[in-house]
Amino acid sequence: MKTAANAAGRMLSKRLQAIADLVPPGARVADIGSDHALLPAWLVSAGKSPCAVAGEVRDGPLKASAARIKEDGLADLVAVRKGDGLAVVAPGEVDCVVIAGMGGALIASILEAGAAAGKLEGVRTLVLQPNVGEDLVRRWILDKGWYLAAERIVEEDGRWYEILAAQRVPDADGLNSALYNASFLKLDLPAERKKELLLRMGPWLLRQPDERLAGKWRSELEKLAFISRQIERSDSPDAARRRQEVLEEIKLIGEVMACLQADNSSSS
Repeated sequence: MKTAANAAGRMLSKRLQAIADLVPPGARVADIGSDHALLPAWLVSAGKSPCAVAGEVRDGPLKASAARIKEDGLADLVAVRKGDGLAVVAPGEVDCVVIAGMGGALIASILEAGAAAGKLEGVRTLVLQPNVGEDLVRRWILDKGWYLAAERIVEEDGRWYEILAAQRVPDADGLNSALYNASFLKLDLPAERKKELLLRMGPWLLRQPDERLAGKWRSELEKLAFISRQIERSDSPDAARRRQEVLEEIKLIGEVMACLQADNSSSS
């Protein structure tokens, strides 16, 4: 049988390590959709979290998570529970909620249902990693009065992942107003359109552009170009309209990236 020390020494994937890095030290964590409980096992074993909950809705991942925790000798510190979303935790039981590896719409719906049931009571930090639909998660964070405190991008196995950390803070409205002020984007667009770009591409990521951001959006532009070529094969009016929308999206993303590159060049 492995021990907690073995679990602490186990290497996390780049994606999971980036998520773990955004968990506040000392936080009691709920990992929703835990899938083998790798993250909570590492957090507890490394001493970053005193205890954790690994939640699963399906029997297969639930059994895998339970087996992992038993193998690592962590049954007293990590509770493996079956339930839908935040139903696996009691109000006030955890300080930090992690939801990773799902679509943005699903993450937002889990948070919404959990908030309505009082499950976010006492939670100070959300660490969220949507596979798609990042804008939906940012929108939920903003609309519900949380503050998007940090954003990260990692590449793993040819895919790009964005990780978002939100905090419950007293001056969330003021901080959000400053965060979503897009005046730094030197584009001839209405303020509301610029705000939509920040929601889609990330207000912190656009303020701190690096090669990872460029890599992620190069990949997105390639996908959009492929979609445009596929649509072009159709003669229907709807297809022509959709292709025009895709081409406009390609143009706008290209303009944003060119703007960021120009700003970086002028400041270097």
